[in-house]
Amino acid sequence: MSTHIGAAPGQIAPYVLMPGDPYRARWIAETFLEDPVQYNDVRGMLGYTGTYRGVPVSAQGSGMGQPSIGIYAHELFSEYDVRAIVRVGTCGALAESVKVRDVILGQAASTDSSMNRPRFGDVTFAPAADFDLLRFAWEAAQEKLLPAVVGGLFSSDQFYNPNTTIASTLADYGVLGVEMEAAALYTLAAQFSRRALAVCTVSDHLITGEETSAAERQESFEDMMVMALDAVVRLHDEEGQDRG
Repeated sequence: MSTHIGAAPGQIAPYVLMPGDPYRARWIAETFLEDPVQYNDVRGMLGYTGTYRGVPVSAQGSGMGQPSIGIYAHELFSEYDVRAIVRVGTCGALAESVKVRDVILGQAASTDSSMNRPRFGDVTFAPAADFDLLRFAWEAAQEKLLPAVVGGLFSSDQFYNPNTTIASTLADYGVLGVEMEAAALYTLAAQFSRRALAVCTVSDHLITGEETSAAERQESFEDMMVMALDAVVRLHDEEGQDRG
């Protein structure tokens, strides 16, 4: 048991899917995992462990923003020996080439957060995804003809950002979408020598103003989950071969 997660040793799988919404963690467990067991309800941040195609997988809510996901990711990596975390959530599109319902696989994550200053001082650290997880998610999307794009994310510390020009500036530099967690997750994965990937469904478009309906979001979430779960299974298989 850690400070914020009420699981005993061995109750959390080596691979964790992490939505922001704890109720979406429950939906993931009930929809995709076999024999899910709840291991956490501390502060209402639900967590479950089951199996997917025979691979042990957990679904753990993270809350919103980098401070919140930073707490849970830190404890999962440091106290439960989790090997990989895949963030599964939503984002807003910044590039006109990206459409609503697309799924962005976050290759790297820029941020306006100051969370890395205690670590690096004046150095600007560039948080990036694990290449193998990214590759496996992309391969799954290509094989199943799912709407995925690979590129940079912007992890904002503010949902209601008073800087009204930052979206277009980031788009000019090739950033595809904005969300609030990936940079912290990637940084912690680097700190603990673990793996991480953000897989984000585009729920709205900051440039065109287009939004998805509830039904469209649900269908897109399922596409996102297929990519994330397939990536985890492929990673598990590769790690098993490496250990052999």
